[in-house]
Amino acid sequence: MSASLRPLLLTTLAMLAFAANSVLCRQALKLTSLDAATFTSVRLLSGALALLAILTIRGRVQRQRQGNWGSALMLFVYAAAFSFAYLSLATGTGALLLFGAVQMTMVFAGLRAGERLQAGQWAGLAGALGGLVYLVLPGLEAPSPQGAAGMLMAGVAWGLYSLRGRATTDPVGATAGNFLRATPMALLLSLFTLFWFRPDPHGMLYAVLSGAVTSGVGYVIWYAALPHLRATQAATVQLSVPVLAALGGILLLGEPLTTRLVLASVAILGGIAAVLWFRSGRPIR
Repeated sequence: MSASLRPLLLTTLAMLAFAANSVLCRQALKLTSLDAATFTSVRLLSGALALLAILTIRGRVQRQRQGNWGSALMLFVYAAAFSFAYLSLATGTGALLLFGAVQMTMVFAGLRAGERLQAGQWAGLAGALGGLVYLVLPGLEAPSPQGAAGMLMAGVAWGLYSLRGRATTDPVGATAGNFLRATPMALLLSLFTLFWFRPDPHGMLYAVLSGAVTSGVGYVIWYAALPHLRATQAATVQLSVPVLAALGGILLLGEPLTTRLVLASVAILGGIAAVLWFRSGRPIR
C-alpha cells in the first residue's frame, strides 16, 4: 500500500468504527431484547479481551498493567451512560450529543488551565453550545430528556477520560488496562440490575462487535493513524463521526432525518470546527 494512502485508510477505518459503536448499540437495544447493563458488560469485557489478544500478538501483554482506576471509572461511566441513553435516543442524535459534550468538556478544561480563545473561537463555542441547547429543547422532535442527560454524561466522562490519557506513552496498553479495570464495574452494574436482565443472542453479538471490533480494534487503528496527523487534523476529522452515525441510523434502522437534527448538527459541528481551526485570530490552512 502507498505510504500516502495508509494514513487516509487508517483514519477512515477509525472514524467508521467510532460511528459504528453508536449504530451497534442502538441496534442491540432497539431491535433485540438485550438490556443496557448487559450490553455494557459484554462490550467492556470483549473489548478487554480483544486488546489483550492484540498485546499478546505483539509480545507486549505485560503492558495491560498500565492505566489506572480513575481512568477506568471514567471509561465505565461513559460506557454505561452511553448504553442507557440509547434506550431512547436515535442514533444520530445520541452521537451528536456525545461528540458535542466530549469536545465542550475538553475546551472548558483548556480554559480552566489558562488557555485563551480568539474571537472566532468564542463565536464557535457559543454556536456549538447554542446548538446543544436547541437540540434538547422541548418540542415534537426533542430527544428524551433522560436519554439526552445520559448521553451528555457519557460525553463528559469520555472527555475526562481522554484528558487523563493525554500523557500516556503506550495508549494501547493503557486502554487495555482501563478496559480490564472497568469490566468488574460493569459486571457489578449488571448484578444490581439483574431484575431487568434480558439475554438475546443477536444483541450479545452486537455488544461483542462493539467491544472487540469497533472499540478495541478501532482504538488500535486510531492510535496507528494519529502519528500521521497534526493535532488539529486529528480533532477535525472526528467531526465526521456524528454524521456517519446518523447515516447509519437512517440506512440501517430507518430513523428519520429531522430538521432539528440537521440544524443542530450545523451549529454544533460548525462551532466546534471554528474552535479547532481558528488560532491566533486566523484560520489554520
